[in-house]
Amino acid sequence: MKILHTSDWHIGRSLYGRKRYDECRAFLDWLAGRLVSEEIDVLLVAGDIFDSSTPSNRALELYYTFLCRVSESSCRHVVITGGNHDSPSLLNAPREVLRFLDIHIIGRMTDLPDQEVLVLRDGAGKACLIVCAVPFLRDRDIREARAGESLEEKGNKLIDGIATHYRDVAAIARQRRGEEGGNIPIVAMGHLFCAGARTADADGVRDLYIGSLAHLDSAIFPDCIDYLALGHLHIPQKVGGSETRRYSGSPLPMGFSEAGQDKSVLIVTFDGTVPAVSTLQVPCFMALETVRGDLAVILARLEQLVKQRTPILIEVVYEGDDLVGDLQNQLQDAVAGSTVHILRTVNNRILKQALQQDHAGETLAELSVHQVFDRCLAAHLVPEEQCQDLRIAFLEAVSSLYHDDTRAE
Repeated sequence: MKILHTSDWHIGRSLYGRKRYDECRAFLDWLAGRLVSEEIDVLLVAGDIFDSSTPSNRALELYYTFLCRVSESSCRHVVITGGNHDSPSLLNAPREVLRFLDIHIIGRMTDLPDQEVLVLRDGAGKACLIVCAVPFLRDRDIREARAGESLEEKGNKLIDGIATHYRDVAAIARQRRGEEGGNIPIVAMGHLFCAGARTADADGVRDLYIGSLAHLDSAIFPDCIDYLALGHLHIPQKVGGSETRRYSGSPLPMGFSEAGQDKSVLIVTFDGTVPAVSTLQVPCFMALETVRGDLAVILARLEQLVKQRTPILIEVVYEGDDLVGDLQNQLQDAVAGSTVHILRTVNNRILKQALQQDHAGETLAELSVHQVFDRCLAAHLVPEEQCQDLRIAFLEAVSSLYHDDTRAE
């Protein structure tokens, strides 16, 4: 039994206005080929298939074309769970049809936990794998809100709700294993943030649970789980140092903060219920690089990149002391007609000067939503004793925008 674990495709994502469909297509073509060459039996995709709850027609085309290709390959089963970026209703809409192709979709938390426990069978009809296909668990699905709750009380309820859900589906999985004769591996999926995990700056990972983001301890996952396939974080990593509890990471760098990271998928080979995990590196389909320094250093590096004649996306960070009035023109002239594309330019000299002048000249693009809110609090002279409660309310409002998929229904 061989499983391939991946997540966080984010089909349809843009990078500073540049759509990345070609990179997504290249990855999906590569992945379809690896499913065959590595003789994979089951493909697990742990959430964030799309970057938006309302993906474009082109993003949907890439997704369904890939699924059709896999259904005709030697890979027998595909299990896809929804992430916090995905619309559960959009993912679930074709699931009854896709089930005939052995493609199993769990877009949202189901009414009964046994609906998230899948018994996958081989060509002879024998049970070969049990999957606890747990999607992203939304706040409203696992916690009953009560007026006057403190932030700590909300966080504790969320943690308890998530732990209870995994305990329930794991108990059903153990029961199914007993009914099928035992010695069948149990794999669980999830889309969440475990305590101690690593993220990259500006990687697009959103706070999933207000007030408890870093408090989901790996101890919430029952011991009967032979392998845990997680999504949401873009850096491939182990959970609590465990070889069998893993984030696969995103297959494409989501931003310049991930440039140079080794991207991968995970292959899990079972001998009975004992898993052996190996890493399969994903090729770089489009290089990203941050070029920083004074003007001379930046222009020299751009000249080198132009001579290489390799497509590359660039972020320029100017850190010189001199005021360069025509910085943008000089940069664009340096790469004109080449395969080097400058997507973003940050002028740190101007930023420092602006910040020293009470934020004059600062743009929204340079601030996070949380920084903007803090500036509003300061501008309206809100007393500090009120700020904490207002910040919590603001975080909950922002979170509800990310989690509410009713716009796509």
